[in-house]
Amino acid sequence: MGPSSVVFDIGGVLIDWNPRYLYRKLLPDEESVEAFLRDVCSNEWNQQFDAGHVFSEGIKALATKHPEKAGLISAFWERWQEMLGGEVPGTADILRRLKRENVPVHAISNWSAETFPIATKLYPFLHLFDVLVVSGREKMIKPGEEIFQRFLERSGLGAKDCIFIDDNAANIAAANKLGFHTVHFSTAEDLERRLVALGLLSQTGLCP
Repeated sequence: MGPSSVVFDIGGVLIDWNPRYLYRKLLPDEESVEAFLRDVCSNEWNQQFDAGHVFSEGIKALATKHPEKAGLISAFWERWQEMLGGEVPGTADILRRLKRENVPVHAISNWSAETFPIATKLYPFLHLFDVLVVSGREKMIKPGEEIFQRFLERSGLGAKDCIFIDDNAANIAAANKLGFHTVHFSTAEDLERRLVALGLLSQTGLCP
């Protein structure tokens, strides 16, 4: 038996989130943007919010360390919405089709508990999930095993019953280790073909 439920990542699969969208407005050139996101508001620094820490504390601590960049650091929270680039082309349509065809759809996402409500207002399809596990609410993040186990406990599913879709190779490796079927996301067209081949989508709609 193949998988019967589809489990999505959100950022990078359904929603295009990238801090460069904001900092390209605030810094003079691409080199400055990359340096700032490497040395100041780094991905590692941002992960604390995905893990449940609050922005006010993280912003204050980093601004104390880099007082000359306090305004830019504060913008990470104050102008967070400007980091959103919209829906990843085609993927939300696949989610809606799965829902219409009565395929159980779920999500495991590394996302701040403070900013996720902003996303749900902007992207109503985030209300479609049967079980939604948000790292910031659970205070555990992918690729840690605990968040996958939390999802399995909450959904009542076995890993072998699920196909997990993520754009991050480390998260895919962690899910594989636990027995999930997986798709390392690249494009909606590729995802659609894979879901059709598994019998989870009845027909193709994005690809010729």
